[in-house]
Amino acid sequence: MNTVYRTAAIDGTEVFYRQAGSPSAPTIVLLHGFPSSSHQYRNLIPQLAQKYHVIAPDYPGFGHSAAPADYSYTFDNYARTIDGLLEHLGIQRYALYVFDYGAPVGFRLFAKHPERITAIVTQNGNAYVEGMGDFWTDVRAYWKTNAPAEREGIRWLTSLKATRWQYETGVPEDRRELVGPDGWQHDQSLMDRPGNADLQLDVMFDYQTNPPLYPSWQQAFRDHQPPLLAVWGKNDQIFVAPGAEAYRRDLPEAEIHLLDAGHFALESHGQEIADLMLDFLERKLPR
Repeated sequence: MNTVYRTAAIDGTEVFYRQAGSPSAPTIVLLHGFPSSSHQYRNLIPQLAQKYHVIAPDYPGFGHSAAPADYSYTFDNYARTIDGLLEHLGIQRYALYVFDYGAPVGFRLFAKHPERITAIVTQNGNAYVEGMGDFWTDVRAYWKTNAPAEREGIRWLTSLKATRWQYETGVPEDRRELVGPDGWQHDQSLMDRPGNADLQLDVMFDYQTNPPLYPSWQQAFRDHQPPLLAVWGKNDQIFVAPGAEAYRRDLPEAEIHLLDAGHFALESHGQEIADLMLDFLERKLPR
């Protein structure tokens, strides 16, 4: 199945998305993280599209979506935009794949429309305080003060060094040759556009709105019991392995796989993740 590349105007903002597979098949929505875009799913999409209808959008300010000056770059607004895109496309039922920033976007959608979500796949997509590693110490200091010193103290996270670190840290020696430079170089080229680094720092500041919502998301998990597969890079220093295990508290039937991988586990363990997803979705998705 060929992947097509499209845009849609959602509340006046041009949103880019990748689409593949038959629209008559069950839909899977892939939500990306920082500092990436739907590009991170470039290898997964063709595998899923053999059996499923796949939508992978870029949030405004990321990837190939627009970055208008008057857009509110918050997780609440990202969820509204993605919800609007799915409404525009006429998609009423879908499974979610959430990674990194995709989790707070996707779980807002789940809390709003639990009846629409057929299954959840979380790859280092967090919903529990124990999933937040030491990485967050300096970011929390920025949340606390919103002062220039703390903001500048985390600006390095928008640098090439940090982007490459996210892709390569935690990858075992025997998998390093699988992590090509295309991913982190692509991400960095887009983040290096004028003004984008400051936009990203604004989004990082808004991330503080997510942990207070964890209890409500966990309650929604308990109430609705969505089928959930966690495929988690256990060496991730941003969202650490206890965050994967925690899902079982609220979803006793959750299927949890800790992979010997880092944050961008798809880069080094893409085939394993695809195989686990396809098996899980075959068993769990209504047809």
